[in-house]
Amino acid sequence: MNSRLKNILKNTLPLLLGVFLIGYSYSITSAEDRKNIVEAIKEANYFWVIISLILGLLSHLCRAVRWNLLLKPLGYQPRLINNIMAIFTAYLANLGIPRSGELLRATTISTYENIPFQKGFGTIIAERVIDVIMLLLIVLITGILQTEIILDYFAAKQINYIKLIALGVGLLIFGSLFLFFIKKAKSGILLKIKHIVQGLIEGVSSVFQMKNKGLFIIYTIAIWVLYIAMFWVVKFSIPQTADLPVSAILAAFVAGAFAMTATNGGIGLYPIAVSNILLIYGISKTTGDAFGWIMWSSQTIMVVLFGAISFLLLPIINKNK
Repeated sequence: MNSRLKNILKNTLPLLLGVFLIGYSYSITSAEDRKNIVEAIKEANYFWVIISLILGLLSHLCRAVRWNLLLKPLGYQPRLINNIMAIFTAYLANLGIPRSGELLRATTISTYENIPFQKGFGTIIAERVIDVIMLLLIVLITGILQTEIILDYFAAKQINYIKLIALGVGLLIFGSLFLFFIKKAKSGILLKIKHIVQGLIEGVSSVFQMKNKGLFIIYTIAIWVLYIAMFWVVKFSIPQTADLPVSAILAAFVAGAFAMTATNGGIGLYPIAVSNILLIYGISKTTGDAFGWIMWSSQTIMVVLFGAISFLLLPIINKNK
């Protein structure tokens, strides 16, 4: 299999999976269920959806400010508006091609703020590492709050923890060996890779070099509190979900977060994942589906709208560059 075919499959399979899941979800629901889902979406209180979108925008603003905290130790402080628009453009790109947003974001900030790509990309990788840690903390908190329910759910899905641990250990060993050989490189393509890796490491290490570590932690917590809050307030848009406990919202939030990484922006999978979790807490499938679709569609519309605006405004605002 040549590299071009691999790239095509890598970029199209998640999208095709999402489209398949939409079709599958449609096929397993009856005409009456589909009617009820549509009615629930139509009758939802969209005041709370608007509040959710405002909270989402605030989380992205916090991310843009936090990014400057990572770039400052490297000697760079881009305009905040460029940070914000680079982030929204990246989210928009991820809807089309998974993982392309991070590259586009680093390229954008390199183009308009003269920040070396490797260093900018390194700070983005650092962000991703911190975000993974935060998500794992939320998973841990959720597990503590609802240990029995969560374990029963994972058992029903036949998730093998031993295989996951083995995979993690294998990746850690592979990464260590890769860094060892790259460090020894003195010529050729390995030396070029070495320079790239050094730039990435410098970007990641900016977390430990910054003076305002406390402020960085505050913004990180704020981002994730806003993420959960924008999910939590949507429960008030549907009467049947208004009384859901925090533990149920956290569990559904985690399911949705993992779904977002599996397909392009969670297309097809996000509503299914959220609905299946809410079933555990006594919410009907039609109501759970309506909740999932409202949450996913509102987020996606926000990303498409502000991502497109950012894409158009970036060269205009930075016309001198």
